[in-house]
Amino acid sequence: MDKRCISSYTLEQLTAEVKALGQPAFRAKQIFHWLHQKLVTEFSAMTDQPKALLARLEEQYRIAAPEIERRQQAKDGTVKYLLRMADGNCIETVLMRYHYGNTVCVSTQVGCRMGCRFCASTQAGRVRDLTAGEIAAQIYTAQRDTGERVSHIVLMGIGEPLDNFDNVMDFLSIISSPDGVNIGMRNISLSTCGVVPMIDKLAEKKLQLTLSVSLHAPNNEIRSEMMPVNNAYPVEVLIPAVRRYQDVTGRRVSFEYSMVRGVNDSDACAHQLAKLIRGMGAHVNLIPINPVDGSPYSATDAENVRRFQKKLEDLGVNATVRRRLGSEISAACGQLRREEMQQNQL
Repeated sequence: MDKRCISSYTLEQLTAEVKALGQPAFRAKQIFHWLHQKLVTEFSAMTDQPKALLARLEEQYRIAAPEIERRQQAKDGTVKYLLRMADGNCIETVLMRYHYGNTVCVSTQVGCRMGCRFCASTQAGRVRDLTAGEIAAQIYTAQRDTGERVSHIVLMGIGEPLDNFDNVMDFLSIISSPDGVNIGMRNISLSTCGVVPMIDKLAEKKLQLTLSVSLHAPNNEIRSEMMPVNNAYPVEVLIPAVRRYQDVTGRRVSFEYSMVRGVNDSDACAHQLAKLIRGMGAHVNLIPINPVDGSPYSATDAENVRRFQKKLEDLGVNATVRRRLGSEISAACGQLRREEMQQNQL
């Protein structure tokens, strides 16, 4: 019998599971505390639970507890993990240290099917979705490894979060629960390449997280070349969906814009981008791309990134340049996993 991931249950779901085992409801909160507050990885560590119950839990469930396959630390303190899951698949997780606290960038899938041409995560396609517990376990692993609390989360690692919608929603419930590590929604950012139906579905949840839309181009011609998802949800469909999201949630949206030399970094692109998002009060995050083997793209140099930023600001758009962290440690998303896959093929 395949064991179910007990770490993936919200407190409400876990309560139902515990009751089905013939146990009182309060046991669920105790077990939830052990999993998501005390961060145990073995049922035997739950010392206030009856031995008979622990035996049944051991028999029917597993705790998400990935192994650290590789660990790289940059001079700026950024730590990148290659984590091996219970089924042998590997994912990436990054801990970034800022003045306001530690941020962990989590993966939501093993691989990705979105096909963005500048991203290493998608080059081998999607293998499977991660469970809610496997997403949360990335944060817990980083906390145990560093001994430091994580205060912020970005869902910007391997995978498209809105392509794994239900598991991601359960993860958000678990991670923000006062009975767990209690990371507030306003400290969580979710990035999407623009899956419009799921943006509308997310809006219905009215969560207080920050939605970051990976735009990367101001028109369909360039965006479809960079991001195949644009063929399904072109700019004239995506931007109205983002505006609807803002109207429903009252939350400001950020746009991610990877700067690619000679592709999307011209003054004309800056003018088109400003016109496209005018009146939204949105923030644009300019990203100097990291080099990826096999990608036809190269990064815009720093001087031109600053020129593009100033052009946007002159046009009334709030734009910042993302601080480059961990540039010497296989920084591009998916790169460490791909290196591991290539080594295994030798």
